[in-house]
Amino acid sequence: MENLFFIALAAVTCISCKSTELVYINVLKPAPVTIPAYVKSPGVVNRTTITPQHKAVDAVDKIFSLEGVQLDREGAQSSVSGLTDELLKNNRFSDVKALGELDLTTNAPGLFSAPLSWETVDKICQEHHVDALFSLELFDTDSKISYAAVPVSLKTPLGNVPGIEHQASMLTTVKTGWRIYDPASRNILDEFPVARDITFSGRGINPAVAAGALINRKEAVKEVSVQAGQSYAMRIIPYQTRVIRDYYVKGTDNFRTARRKAQTGNWDGAAELWKKETTNPNSTVAGRACYNMAIICEINGELDLAIKWSQKAYEQYNNRLALNYIRLLKNRQVGNELLKQQQAE
Repeated sequence: MENLFFIALAAVTCISCKSTELVYINVLKPAPVTIPAYVKSPGVVNRTTITPQHKAVDAVDKIFSLEGVQLDREGAQSSVSGLTDELLKNNRFSDVKALGELDLTTNAPGLFSAPLSWETVDKICQEHHVDALFSLELFDTDSKISYAAVPVSLKTPLGNVPGIEHQASMLTTVKTGWRIYDPASRNILDEFPVARDITFSGRGINPAVAAGALINRKEAVKEVSVQAGQSYAMRIIPYQTRVIRDYYVKGTDNFRTARRKAQTGNWDGAAELWKKETTNPNSTVAGRACYNMAIICEINGELDLAIKWSQKAYEQYNNRLALNYIRLLKNRQVGNELLKQQQAE
């Protein structure tokens, strides 16, 4: 059942139409990725080990990294652990198996390789008794270091003396990329890259000391990698988002009173006044009232009725906002059907 709640009424009026204001509504949307009902026990694999012939290229990229390839390796393992742990919390699956690397490799450091062959996917699934694969196929850290020498006042037994403090800063980008393989349907259900930035800084009396203060970034990178895995698990879970709608606040005294009721959250009271105006002999007023009735129906989760009111607003009264609103509502209906399917699985 979708969860719709009124959130807030914008104090800013619509720029394109001074007779409307904005309302924000929380809408439950289907998960970005739909996992078939027959997938009950997925496996999680790490396919980020670089093939030997491509390690030399990757080493050039890591030459200025303090931990280099080892950091990528540990970060990838942390990301896989983060995803596995999060999937285990989801009642959607009966079991989730962490399968490790399984001698899987990539020949494109920092990029998506070509997908695994279905023969390979079938073999893994059969040997480990899993029915789908969540595969980490891209993991890369890219770091840029900058140095600066800043004049400072140094405290000494003889008093303050001028000196130079060396400051080092590092921007590290952690990139992950995932695929979900469904061997039964021969479909890749998702392919999704994510990049996150972390900034580190250090300071000291010389460049070496300043750079040494950056060494502790290893644990931070691993933590961000865990979070990246956890966040990816959210792509199979429905989520809430806010949508914005215009509604009319001008036309008659009833519209002005209804506006005040809406501002206090009394939408039922506002709807009573709008409904009275749906039979107004002035077609503009009647069209606005029908449109507003569609808005209150959406707030109450009655999408079928909202479509009927918005259709009336456009077909009988040529209300200019109603036609686009009908499209939005029908798209929401499609989303709700997918949401019901996902929640039933």
